[in-house]
Amino acid sequence: MSVKISSLTPGILVETRAARVSVLPERGRLSLRARGDLKALNTAFGLPLPDIIGRRAKNAEAEAVRLGPDEWIILSCPEQMAKLIAACAAIYEHHPHSLVDISGREVTLLIEGPMAAELLTLGCPRDIETIPVGESRRTVFDGATVVLWRDAEDRFRMDIWNSFAPHLGHLLETGCKELAAEHA
Repeated sequence: MSVKISSLTPGILVETRAARVSVLPERGRLSLRARGDLKALNTAFGLPLPDIIGRRAKNAEAEAVRLGPDEWIILSCPEQMAKLIAACAAIYEHHPHSLVDISGREVTLLIEGPMAAELLTLGCPRDIETIPVGESRRTVFDGATVVLWRDAEDRFRMDIWNSFAPHLGHLLETGCKELAAEHA
């Protein structure tokens, strides 16, 4: 079975006893750039924006990760996006910032299973084991910039630009099959 991500249809791409890789349903994504006192933005998003790179915060409506000194990604369900954007627009005069809807730019793959961390080492130069559960990192996977979210010891999400998704999906499919064959 060959991976076909071009339609970006949510569902399982590949599943072996080593790991399963799935395309997750579309999420709303906002790219935030801001400096200074973040109290007003924290109120607008309804959660405290993380103050350390790699840290995450979430509530029932949104999840945020700090990717750089002045950069965050905020995830939310598509229905909440207008509310979050309007709340940030209302405070712009008092706290200038850049907020861009990047929802259509990326796809998220879910990588889970007993060998999920090992599967990621096939394309990621970062030591996967050093990423604590509950944190995220911007990194590269086979040369493509990705954001890797570690949700559990054996469960990761990978945000990938749509243009790289078919290539990385195929690489993960091949890796899943190879790992399963090695440990059969």
